[in-house]
Amino acid sequence: MSLFLKPFLFLYDTTLSLLLLLFNGGSLEDAAAAQQRLEADNNAAQSSEWFHMQYLWIKTRSVVLVPVFKCLVVMCLVLSIIVFFESFYMNFVILFVKLFRRKPHKVYKWEAMLADVEVGPDNYPMVLIQIPMYNEKEVYQLSIAAVCSLVWPSSRLVVQVVDDSTDPDVREGVDVEIAKWQSQGINIRCERRDNRNGYKAGAMKEALTHTYVKQCDFVAVFDADFQPEPDYLTRTIPFLVHNPEVALVQARWIFVNADKCLMTRMQEMSLNYHFKVEQESGSTRHAFFGFNGTAGVWRISALDAAGGWKSRTTVEDMDLAVRVGLHGWKFVYLNDLTVRNELPSKFKAYRFQQHRWSCGPANLFRKMTMEIIHNKRVSVWKKFYVIYSFFFVRKVAVHFLTFFFYCIVVPTSVFFPEIYIPSWSTIYVPSLITIFHTMATPRSFYLVIFWILFENVMAMHRTKGTWIGLLEGGRVNEWVVTEKLGDALKKKLLPVQRKSCYQRINSKEVMVGVYILGCALYGLIYGHTWLHFYLFLQATAFFVSGFGFVGT
Repeated sequence: MSLFLKPFLFLYDTTLSLLLLLFNGGSLEDAAAAQQRLEADNNAAQSSEWFHMQYLWIKTRSVVLVPVFKCLVVMCLVLSIIVFFESFYMNFVILFVKLFRRKPHKVYKWEAMLADVEVGPDNYPMVLIQIPMYNEKEVYQLSIAAVCSLVWPSSRLVVQVVDDSTDPDVREGVDVEIAKWQSQGINIRCERRDNRNGYKAGAMKEALTHTYVKQCDFVAVFDADFQPEPDYLTRTIPFLVHNPEVALVQARWIFVNADKCLMTRMQEMSLNYHFKVEQESGSTRHAFFGFNGTAGVWRISALDAAGGWKSRTTVEDMDLAVRVGLHGWKFVYLNDLTVRNELPSKFKAYRFQQHRWSCGPANLFRKMTMEIIHNKRVSVWKKFYVIYSFFFVRKVAVHFLTFFFYCIVVPTSVFFPEIYIPSWSTIYVPSLITIFHTMATPRSFYLVIFWILFENVMAMHRTKGTWIGLLEGGRVNEWVVTEKLGDALKKKLLPVQRKSCYQRINSKEVMVGVYILGCALYGLIYGHTWLHFYLFLQATAFFVSGFGFVGT
């Protein structure tokens, strides 16, 4: 550029010298002196402009950026304290349960169901089992076989396959499987719709309207990849039979493919904390928790009283649980009763699942807050628990804190050395919360560093989903069925789908990784702390996820 401008500068200087000679009548020496003075004035003006720009930047930084960043830091510190005390409280409740052996069998009445000598199995309640599915090619046989093998009088059991499949091969396979079990005396039938309105909630709601359902007292729900143990009904139904105030009995999930890859191990750690701490503490202290959509048994009259299934959000199970809970019903969680199921082993499938699991609760929080406040059936304490603890802290604050604080505010702090972020918020509190989480999965404690970094990456998608849910953005009702592999997991040779480098790249993770890497390099060169070590690790985690090296 400077080479291009040199001829014009030469013409400018020459013309100026000639004009000075013509109009000022001076000598060449005077013209040269005048030119020097002019250049000095230009340099002074340029220097003055540069100092002015520096002054504006310093003023903007001190008056706008620093105060705003301070406010963000304070907000994150407050959220850190809130999340810590919530986690501490839940773990304290679990410690109380362990020390005093406060099992549901001691809190609620429970007696085994026995056939009457005179009436036979007629004293057993009628139970409906629903298996909702949508193109579940790999797993439908597993779930149907597991449900049809449950220990319960066949005359008191109705199995209902709620099939929304659009794949002709899957529909045909389901029909063949149902015919096989019907020939063995199982009362199993398939219900299909000609549309997918309302997705799972719409299908479940319509399936409950059939005439034969009216003779059933309870309904158990198992998604297509869930495989209950044979004694599932004999261990859950007595809670509902002998405790008329109980509406739901929920079992704990365990995972058949937890060891498939590092990503499934990370998921196991997070979900074990959810079930062993969040669910059990809610059941013990408040007799309320969020229904997980499957592996639970409902009292049908409680469903009807609360308005049944609704499809206004993508978490129809949580919506149903909150409405039933607001009618004064109690929930029972059984930590020692487990149901096998499958974790998503592909990163794309896991991202879609986490979007739905974060967007839906936030959107439900937006829609139900005033309904909860104005409810007259439950106590103020329970309403406070549902709004503050169940929704705000666990479904909103924790996602925002994890991503915004540890992946945005902390990296950006390298550019603001005058702002102090206390070490308790970046070391001690996160360490204690991490210990609380990993205690639920002791076998994976050595993976804790990977879990922290991976959770921070996933927090980006959860935070995005949370904001979409709160603001009712464009993807608020997006529903993508989580892909399952079923028996294909046991095969040594799986079909490999080759993807180009472009198809494997996740741009959002890469962009955040680039930003954190830039902060790490700046901190390494100009910083006075060891923060860059964490930033390099976190940037690496974003790049690994961004370039598709996660999952199977």
